[in-house]
Amino acid sequence: MFDHISIQAQDPSASAAFYDTVLAPLGAGRVLDFGEVIGYGSAGPAFWLGPADAAAEAREVHIAFAAADRRTVDAFHEAAVKAGAVVLHSPRLWPEYHESYYGAFVRDPDGNNVEAVCHRPDWPE
Repeated sequence: MFDHISIQAQDPSASAAFYDTVLAPLGAGRVLDFGEVIGYGSAGPAFWLGPADAAAEAREVHIAFAAADRRTVDAFHEAAVKAGAVVLHSPRLWPEYHESYYGAFVRDPDGNNVEAVCHRPDWPE
């Protein structure tokens, strides 16, 4: 539905290190790097990270990244924990969304709610 999304970070270096780590299991990484403005994706930039305007008040954003399978959601979660993320919800099924919704939720360095989700019903692969 979207072409790309951009979020702002209070500490772009810390946020870049976080996203370098947690996006790798999802098959994504830096595809463009303009210093403090970084574009992540698997082919072209779809997720942008840049510095916050010092005068602006930060608001929580929820970002859900697609995972190919449930093992990838687990790998995202493990990478996030190793990166020091606060775990909001460990990987599990969320039947209230739909019967095969499998997701994990963490906080990035700026307090955003970051999720990896797989919609496939098969487990294990």
